[in-house]
Amino acid sequence: MTIKDTPEEWEIRATDTPFVGNKTSVRTDEVVMPDGTVVGRDYQVHPGSVAVLALDEADRVLVLRQYRHPVRHKLWEIPAGLLDVPGENPLHAAQRELYEEAHVKAEDWRVLTDVYTTPGGCDEAVRIFLARDLSEAEGERFAVAEEEADMELDRVPVEELVRGVLGGDLHNNCLVVGVLSLVAARAGDGLDALRPAQAPWPARPFEA
Repeated sequence: MTIKDTPEEWEIRATDTPFVGNKTSVRTDEVVMPDGTVVGRDYQVHPGSVAVLALDEADRVLVLRQYRHPVRHKLWEIPAGLLDVPGENPLHAAQRELYEEAHVKAEDWRVLTDVYTTPGGCDEAVRIFLARDLSEAEGERFAVAEEEADMELDRVPVEELVRGVLGGDLHNNCLVVGVLSLVAARAGDGLDALRPAQAPWPARPFEA
């Protein structure tokens, strides 16, 4: 048996969108279960996201600290952002986020992993990239506002982040998944065996 997620779609008898926000919406589907019953399922419709685990030559990860209102915490995170345009190339979006949030560029890009953040209640798909060969970006720094105006930036050794994740001190989904995936990749076939930056992403198809 191959352990692999597979696409499948059960019959939907009716659908409604009771809320439409600026970036996301809430949808209610009436879904036919295997026993024939019809059950309502509410979930958030999300455009998708990208995140960047940027690793420097000193084996430190570029992280930022940002206020997240829904959980009432300031969280340490890796640079991330929404796919603003349907069909947007995720690599281009990741390069944009690294520039805007950290004023950094990278020469080597790989796909670290792809995840559904909360598949029981949201269809958000995130592609997490590994970025290496970092350098300061040219030109003016991107103007920040709202939560990002209070953002802190740092570079933290990988082993310190691992301790924070396993110790229950770090909680951001992309940081946790990204850091542990980095460690797993190193222990396996190595970072150069990771998928190329333009690898297909069925959850959010794009043009290279």
